[in-house]
Amino acid sequence: MDMDELLSQPQELLSRFEQYPWLSAAVGLLVLLLSALVAGRLARFLILHSTRLLARQPALFWIEHLRRNKVFNRLAQMVPSLVVQFGLVLVPDLNDQAEHFLRNLALAFTLLSLTLALNALLNALLDLYAGTPHARTRSIKGYVQLAKMLLYVFAAIVIVATLIDRSPLLLLSGLGAMSAVILLVYKDTLLSFVAGVQLTSNDSLRVGDWIEMPQVGADGDVVDITLHTVKVQNFDKTIVSIPTWRLMAESFKNWRGMTQAGGRRIKRSLYLDAGLVRFLDDAEEQRLSDVRLLADYLARKQAELRQWNAEHKAENGPSANRRRMTNIGTFRAYAEAYLKDHPQIRQDMTCMVRQLQPGAEGIPLEIYCFTGTTNWLEYERIQSDIFDYLLALLPEFDLALYQQPAGNDLRQGLQALVQRLPSQAQTAQQARD
Repeated sequence: MDMDELLSQPQELLSRFEQYPWLSAAVGLLVLLLSALVAGRLARFLILHSTRLLARQPALFWIEHLRRNKVFNRLAQMVPSLVVQFGLVLVPDLNDQAEHFLRNLALAFTLLSLTLALNALLNALLDLYAGTPHARTRSIKGYVQLAKMLLYVFAAIVIVATLIDRSPLLLLSGLGAMSAVILLVYKDTLLSFVAGVQLTSNDSLRVGDWIEMPQVGADGDVVDITLHTVKVQNFDKTIVSIPTWRLMAESFKNWRGMTQAGGRRIKRSLYLDAGLVRFLDDAEEQRLSDVRLLADYLARKQAELRQWNAEHKAENGPSANRRRMTNIGTFRAYAEAYLKDHPQIRQDMTCMVRQLQPGAEGIPLEIYCFTGTTNWLEYERIQSDIFDYLLALLPEFDLALYQQPAGNDLRQGLQALVQRLPSQAQTAQQARD
């Protein structure tokens, strides 16, 4: 084969391309597509490698969050579509309609990659915010979700408008005519967004708060606040998802104030048997005067009563004219002194022992105070220790808890009655004789 034949082959190939323009256009598009893929791979390698080096700098720690959420990967995915979009002018024998369609298609892919990159950027910003002290008290997850929703809606409108080669304003005007339908479809989203803004602005709810909402079965810690739901982990480890708008439409109890105050309230009553309430005699007053927590109270109370009785000349009169101490009042004074002397009871908060309205279950003696800790286990231990001690101390004041008759009580009563019947019959027989 001589030199003339070698030179004639490319010319014949070019002549064939001229005879079939679609073939030259297809080859040009294939070369453009391969170039776009190579450019995309190269851009991805350069971007990821450079950002990996920059992320090692302490001052640029935020770059690592962008890398972890694949922001740079999404940006690198825009390169192939950009190359196709601007390289179509170099493809030979490509008619205007095909060029226009392919350019719009490449632009749609570019917009899709940009939308995914912005979505990843929002995730990275959420991770950055989660590392700040403000994230413990105020959650922005709902706002980020709303921003994502608006981003996807806007991107979908622009991408569809690009593919059909129409102005986005035309689609937006059509959506405006469907505003009533849109409001109906996104009613819960709008309500949840408004409720989330109110909860955040009023600082009514934070992640980590202990809340109670019996109507939805919620009694535990808030673990997540999103646009549509608030997740509460109950103490039995179950998860309750509450629609955000319900937290503004209905009431719930937030225990954050108790945690911030540093003290948890004890409010529980001892129901004393009313039949055992009586006055103290002199021997009992003398015996109780040796009790450390009662010494000052008894001395002060005895002096007060002696003075009152002397002023009213009631020392030697009927007992109903004299003022005397009672066992229930002395026990109440002891319980209050015991709480004020307790090292795990807050003395800067309300601390008292009060008698409530007597009822069919006895006389309620309520213990009202605050522990020095808000830890649940410690709180229950302190409360149990206080009531264990007071219950065991009741016999010292000749008092007892009221208890409704049970089977054993009735059995003992009947046995005592049976034992008394023969003696009563024998006494009656002797009287007749």
